[in-house]
Amino acid sequence: MRYAAVRDHGIVVALVGLAVALSLSTGTFLTKGNLVNVLDQAVVVGLLACGMTLCIVCGVFDLSVSAVLAVSAVVAVLVTQSAGVPAGYAAGVATGTLMGTVTGLVVALSRVHSFIATLALSIVYRGLAVVITGGAIVYPQAARLDAFQALSLPTVLGGITVPTLVLAGVAAACWVLLAATTFGRAVYAVGGNAEAARLSGVRIAPVRVAVFAVSGACAGTAGLVMATRAGSAQAGLGSLLELTAIAAVVIGGTSILGGEGAVWRCLAGVLILTLISNGFNLLGWDPTYKQVIEGLLILAAVTLDRLLRRTASGSPAR
Repeated sequence: MRYAAVRDHGIVVALVGLAVALSLSTGTFLTKGNLVNVLDQAVVVGLLACGMTLCIVCGVFDLSVSAVLAVSAVVAVLVTQSAGVPAGYAAGVATGTLMGTVTGLVVALSRVHSFIATLALSIVYRGLAVVITGGAIVYPQAARLDAFQALSLPTVLGGITVPTLVLAGVAAACWVLLAATTFGRAVYAVGGNAEAARLSGVRIAPVRVAVFAVSGACAGTAGLVMATRAGSAQAGLGSLLELTAIAAVVIGGTSILGGEGAVWRCLAGVLILTLISNGFNLLGWDPTYKQVIEGLLILAAVTLDRLLRRTASGSPAR
């Protein structure tokens, strides 16, 4: 119980403490424009982190998400050129879902560790994006550009952007999927103890393929968001964002060992990283040090999880 309390409440305390510190350090932090910007800047990593949460809870990693994001964005733009904006939007998300499914099948059938398999597939997918684009930036036609970028516009809800609402919807869907369905219970079971889950009748391979498919769908949505913001797409889009997404999930308190985690905690981790970046901008600090802080936060989160697990099990920390 104490382990769960520290894990759940600790991330909330850290998030609130960081927000209070920033509000006291700069008068512009609590302005409406800045808060809307913080939410908007959290969207892409937030989408990737939602899918990544399901993967890590299931005991697997998906290092291919940023490459899937890039291919999905490129496909969305190219389909928009030929078939219009609605088809382009649908194609972007569908591409991500399909690629995630392929990734899951490769991991399940090859039985290669997901870390290695998805790292290799990331290189393959990124190369595919280069082949599709010819190494060039792709754009929708000028006549369709405004309609294509409509997804990135503010709404009448206090200026909150459409992507922020998209993240809210995706996060809610992932939360329900993980916390309130039979599939979600299977994800926790496989991540906690795959052999025990198999003996209890859980089909491990389909569960793992499904979490990769969800991760791919989230990456495809993130790619669509990035493409509509920029009004273009390219093969290098979103490079290394998979590491930021994993950082957010781990900082949020999801165990790197699998079997434990929650979507809301990954969003808290995303907000912490976004607030750190926002604070550096508002205070005029050298952004080079931001990566140092993020790395230390990951190390602290993993170390704390290890210590709390040992304390909860009664084993001495080594």
